[in-house]
Order: sequence, then C-alpha cells, then structure tokens
Amino acid sequence: MMTLCEKCMERLGTGTIGDCVVCGNVLDRIDEITDRILEKIEDYEFESFDVGMRLYGSINSMMGFLKEKYGIEDDLKDALRRELVKAISSKTGKKREIGGDIGIIFCPEDLSFQINVKSVYIYGRYIKRVRNLSQTRWICRNCMGEGCEVCNFEGRKYLSVEDLIINPAVEIFQGDNGFLHGAGREDVDARMLGAGRPFILEISKPKKRSVNLSMLEKAINEMAGGKVEVRLISYASTRDVPKIKNARFQKVYRAVVKFRGDVDEEDVVRALNELKNTIINQRTPKRVMHRRADRVRKRRVYGAELILMKGRTAVVKIHAESGLYIKELVSGDDGRTKPSLAELLGVECYVEKLDVVAVLGGLEDGNLKYNPSAFMDQRR
Repeated sequence: MMTLCEKCMERLGTGTIGDCVVCGNVLDRIDEITDRILEKIEDYEFESFDVGMRLYGSINSMMGFLKEKYGIEDDLKDALRRELVKAISSKTGKKREIGGDIGIIFCPEDLSFQINVKSVYIYGRYIKRVRNLSQTRWICRNCMGEGCEVCNFEGRKYLSVEDLIINPAVEIFQGDNGFLHGAGREDVDARMLGAGRPFILEISKPKKRSVNLSMLEKAINEMAGGKVEVRLISYASTRDVPKIKNARFQKVYRAVVKFRGDVDEEDVVRALNELKNTIINQRTPKRVMHRRADRVRKRRVYGAELILMKGRTAVVKIHAESGLYIKELVSGDDGRTKPSLAELLGVECYVEKLDVVAVLGGLEDGNLKYNPSAFMDQRR
C-alpha cells in the first residue's frame, strides 16, 4: 500500500501515513512555503492575489500512475493551489482573484516560486504646450538606455512627454518602470492643446497601488514645468490599453499655412470648401517612409475653414479622420496626397506651425465614439 501524508490520505481515501509518494510531503509544508512567499511580497501593497502551478514530469507521471494502477483520478495541482490560497488568505486577509494584484506561480517539484506584480493603469489626458518635444522616449542607441557619455548618462536622446509624465509617477508608486500609451501621437514640432490627448499611464511592478490621483497629477504638472499638463481622470485596467491605442478618434487641427506665391483670400476659402467632406487619397508621406509601409490610405476631411489671412500667410482649421497627415494635405507632398490645398489653389504652400486642438473621443464616452455635445467646446 502507498505511504501518504495525512492530507493526501484524506483526498485519496487510501494509503498509510509515511513519506508521501504523491506530493512529496509538500502539502505538510504549506505554512513554511506561504511564509517564504509573504516575505518576498511584504513590500508590495495589494488587495487581491492569484496562485498558479508549474508542474514538470515527476508529478504528472505520478498522477498518471495513480489513474492506471489504482483507478484514482487525482488533481494534485488543484489541491496544492487550494491549500496555498487558503494559507495566504488566512495570513493576509486578502482574497484570491483571477488576475489579482499579485500573481504567484509555485513549482512543487523544487518548492520554487515566481512573483508577478500586476501593473497599475491610469487614464488621463495630456496637453503639450511646447514644440519640439517627442511624445515617447528616445532611447540612446549608443547605450540602449543604460546611460553613457554620449547621452550625458541619462539613457535618452531627447526629453519627451513620456519622461515628464512617468518619472514622478514611477517614483510615487515605487514602480520598476512606466509607459505612456497614447491615442495616436502628434508630430514632434506640433502642440497638443484643447482638452488634451487621451492616454493610459502604466506603472510596472508598483509597490504602491492606491495613490491619490490629484496628488499625482500635481506632482507631474510641477515636474513638467509648463511644457506638459496632465489631467488624471480615473484608474483603468490593462483592457483599456488596446482600446486607447487602437481607437480612431477624429481630430481638429489649427495650422499656420505659408504660400509661396500671391493668392486671394476668396480662392483660399473656395479651396477649403472643396476639401470639406472629401475623401483624400494619401500615399505614405516621404518624411515617414522610413517607419511606415508605402501605401495609399483613404481618409476623410470633415471640415476646413479659414480663420485668418494676411498676405501670404493663413490660419486654417481642419477637422479630419484619424490617420490623415495634415502637413501633406496642405502641401500635396509632390502629388502623393490628392486632392491637396496646394493642388486646388495651384500655388505651392506648406504648414509652418501645426496644433492639434481637439481629439474627439476618449474613455469618458464609454464606447470611444465621437460625442459632439461632449466635445463641442474643444472645437471653438
């Protein structure tokens, strides 16, 4: 007859007490294992946890042997998980939840375990008040972010919106790293104004999880020094990241346009009216071909109007579908964008300055769709 530990005898209804040939007496050591796990995670704030198992050959073979030799259907994996969950919950007062704040992967073969800390996610909007500021980090290629003489030991090539937002957040959450997931991105030399661009801030491996968002918002805005301003709206989840990154929000732009020849104001108004509710055939702009597939995209212009004109300079507002390159809509990009303002006027022109004044959508809408009443104030 098999020798088993007391818990395996209760589970299987057979055997005699002794060195357990099923679990290797791991079930007798649950308290010891639990204490080791809790020591590892004692610095982490969490409300829920989850436990998974990693089994290798010997235990799987034993379960197969029990079924073949004695007709016993045994799931040691579930028994171990159940005992660990019970012990951790008893000692911490926390509950088990699938995908919890702390994930514990236990291997009964060698009594090792792996700790996975769930990231914290925050939804908000950022305003970028200055030009020549990248949205995401530019890692120094010489040291790949480690820090060297080339990058003045900062690990980056340029300062970015992401740096200004994540650095104070990582410090406050006591996290390992941070990431900015934006709903699209503006050009480096464009400002992002209005109500701001929706984003999800992710903090990986945070030791703190329940930070006051008003305090965090203040810390970020103080560090940004007026270059960037954030409004942190609510905590979010990992499911919200693809929602934001894949959303196709309409946008409203304000552009300062320079003409290389004389042009009448009426002609500019006429050309802008021709662009309204028009499908634009836009081949990948030459300036981004190094990072975008060379293909023709069809995007709609919903609205275009003249705000101000003086001499060979005009200020125009354009309401467009996501993914339309506004600089090329104006210049034509040597015929790669049709129709364009330059083509309709018969005069070469280009965007001198560009601002995004509204991103029409966000998690506030729930369904991520454009809500005219909620965002009309952004378009004024």
